[in-house]
Amino acid sequence: MIDSPHIFEATMENFQQDVMEASAQVPVLVDVWAEWCAPCKQLMPILDKLADEYQGAFRLAKVNADDQQQLTASLGVRSLPTVILVKDGQAVDGFNEGRSEGDIRQMLDKHVEAPEEDPYDKSQRLWEEGDIEAALAVLTDLNRKNPDDIKVLIDIAQLKAELGDVETAEQVFESLPAEEKMQHKAKQLAARIKFLKASAELPPVPELEDALDKDPKDPNALHLLALHHILKENNAEAMELLIRLMQVDSKYKDEVAKTTLIELFDKLGNNNPDVRTYRRKLYTLMH
Repeated sequence: MIDSPHIFEATMENFQQDVMEASAQVPVLVDVWAEWCAPCKQLMPILDKLADEYQGAFRLAKVNADDQQQLTASLGVRSLPTVILVKDGQAVDGFNEGRSEGDIRQMLDKHVEAPEEDPYDKSQRLWEEGDIEAALAVLTDLNRKNPDDIKVLIDIAQLKAELGDVETAEQVFESLPAEEKMQHKAKQLAARIKFLKASAELPPVPELEDALDKDPKDPNALHLLALHHILKENNAEAMELLIRLMQVDSKYKDEVAKTTLIELFDKLGNNNPDVRTYRRKLYTLMH
């Protein structure tokens, strides 16, 4: 069910009026998809998000290829997904394969006047797209304008940590008011700093894996390999190793497995599915 004013179902009956003629006023992005098409399903939430984010600067027309076979054929569609940008009654751009959100934005921005993006939202988008330097630049500008915004400050520290500047990240964390250090985002930052500082002393992964091949219950290898996985964001693998460590020796290094699991839970947040799974496993082991 479509509940956005910027998205609609296109059919043979409404295509001429709602797409071709309407594109003289507002560009229309035509998404030809099918229920059985996995790349279509991956693309769909990206297009939906952009249609709402651009706030009517373009409209998104969805064409179900199975239900609208005549329309699909008339559009010359040869493969799915097929996406066509229509402007002034003409196809001006498009693609027929999966694309990243950044690629689609670049295509749209050649033909569509995008609304001005909220700077903080822009920083989060750039971060998600992996453009850490650009995200940091936006956040640094926000911090310059409002140094008291704790949320921005913590994000800057997180990005600094990702770029390897753990010292600056730690300085930011230590500068936070005591009550702010107890908030979720600050706990995430503290956990990342701790894991990154530990990484400088870690033996190579092959060495640890070899140790576990020789002794699957080696507590030191289980612990250090879990830290490697945490640093690589392989969180489920890390949690599994920490649970194994608890089963082998729950008291090892002052209950480091339990402590690290709780820190990892804080870092990822309660809504993370791996956190829910392994929190239950931890509870079962403790009780």
